[in-house]
Amino acid sequence: MLTLGFSADDLARTRFATSPLQEVVASIRVLKDPAAHIVHEPWVAETRPLLAASGLDLGPLSDLVPVPSWYIPDFLTPPPLTPAPEFAAQLETLRATPPDQVRTDLGHMVDARSPWVDALHDDPVPGLARLAEVIEAYWELAIAPHWPRLRALHQGDVIYRARRLADGGAARLFADLASIVRWQDGSLHIAHPRYSGTRSLDGQGLLLVPSAFVWPSVFSSTIPPWQPTLTYPARGVASLWERRDRTTADALAAVIGRSRTLLLMELDTPASTTELTHRTGLAASSVSEHLAALRSAGLVTAHRAGRFVMYARTTVAESLVMAPIA
Repeated sequence: MLTLGFSADDLARTRFATSPLQEVVASIRVLKDPAAHIVHEPWVAETRPLLAASGLDLGPLSDLVPVPSWYIPDFLTPPPLTPAPEFAAQLETLRATPPDQVRTDLGHMVDARSPWVDALHDDPVPGLARLAEVIEAYWELAIAPHWPRLRALHQGDVIYRARRLADGGAARLFADLASIVRWQDGSLHIAHPRYSGTRSLDGQGLLLVPSAFVWPSVFSSTIPPWQPTLTYPARGVASLWERRDRTTADALAAVIGRSRTLLLMELDTPASTTELTHRTGLAASSVSEHLAALRSAGLVTAHRAGRFVMYARTTVAESLVMAPIA
């Protein structure tokens, strides 16, 4: 059991951020052990042939993500400084990791180390350059094509968590974060299978990072100098790769129109105009016009998340979409 002690300052500084690099690292675990991450089977089935055809040597990345593992080097997933950093910015942060920090993080690895990891430890600068090349190539093949959908999942979760925090404070925020996470007596208790200890956050607060590929577990990082971070499964991950069947929406489409029905069906998780345009094939101008109409009718709400406006179904819309059709 890992116990994180919170002060009033820690609660005030607790924040959310998304992390493209965190998804890269977590997705490697999925590829290595797909049976433990069955909800991502459609992604695995699509991605493995692409990687095989590319001839990409994943060794420099894969060797740093052992499965099962007690520790993954923290420099692989630097804590985001902004709520929604771009992949390129995070990759640049990784490239700029000080050599001494690379060696320190690698020193925490208790799993068997490969010759590549030893070489990275001995000479971090060229090693980081090579690692960044591999991560970038892997991103383009395996993650970038799905990033709009992943990003929408992350942002939808953050909107949900913000509501939970507003409704009931920290106790409500953490109540359904993950099955192994529990808030009690001013501390967060995480039932890790391979790690235990007690850590005070020392006024740094906790960084909360929603993730698709971390499911069904959680990642925690509490080793200085990195900001304490908890990466947890984003809500809605179970349906992330589902193909949506819209045939049952014919009755609703006859009332409000097919395009607006299509948009409502796609909003089972909050999404931006860009994401909805990508999913539906509708023109961006049409998506904006229909969303405005749905919002005026009380069927859709809008919330700003960084540079994006995220749209979500209201409870009225949920009733319409989920109603059985006779």
